[in-house]
Amino acid sequence: MIIDAHCHVWPDALAARVLSARPAGLDPVGNGTLDGLRRTMDAAGIDMACTLAIANVPQHVERTNEFVGAVDRSRFIPFGTVHPGLPLDRNLMSLRDNGIRAVKLHPNFQSLPLDGLEVVEVLSALATEGVTVLTHVGQGNDAAATDRGSPLRLRSLSEQVPDLKLIACHFGGYHRLEEARREVMGSSVVLETSWPPSLAELPGDLVRGLIEEHGAGRFVYGSDWPMADPATEIAAIRSLDLSPEDERAVLGGTLAALLDVTPTATAAG
Repeated sequence: MIIDAHCHVWPDALAARVLSARPAGLDPVGNGTLDGLRRTMDAAGIDMACTLAIANVPQHVERTNEFVGAVDRSRFIPFGTVHPGLPLDRNLMSLRDNGIRAVKLHPNFQSLPLDGLEVVEVLSALATEGVTVLTHVGQGNDAAATDRGSPLRLRSLSEQVPDLKLIACHFGGYHRLEEARREVMGSSVVLETSWPPSLAELPGDLVRGLIEEHGAGRFVYGSDWPMADPATEIAAIRSLDLSPEDERAVLGGTLAALLDVTPTATAAG
């Protein structure tokens, strides 16, 4: 079973416009639509994918959650959005109304420090409701954005909300691996493997060492589609010579247990 923890999607009418701006300075390899993602999953043998939708501003939270909450649940796991600029009860109601049990945060695009008081308040409420949170961590568009999403702030967040089911993208620190190792390795935070444009840019021995140090049971595979090709990223995981048990955990087992999901119709058979 393979689950991709990190796939960005937008409504068809919006996807091309968003991607033409080259988010995070990267060239897309997919079109950012649900149909495009499904075709990519089928070609790569991916059973399920987490579909991430982010509201950069409070007034977009409700319609963003309406969009992602309507995905096909047999193949897609909706990760919705919250924003501290929206009253807490409206954030929670938007998730409940759309049947969303997981959220994506992005301190870069949402201009939110991971351990800010308003963020901690919202995520404490999500922890109480058992909602899983996946967040970008590491390098952003500028120094201020990088600070907002630093591994140090991630550690602070995890300590302030210890009951939160928290997944940190990019090994806990995109282009900040040494800081991530110092601040995050060995913690309860689950780490995700995306490293656009490709995980293959990192030495295999380094990646395998990080997984062994933190534990395969606290690692999940993610591609960051459409900024990276899922099949290429799966091949990079499989090239690490992990034990079969650890490889299965990283490619889907850990995330399936965390999110309590079981694939139904699958491309991988």
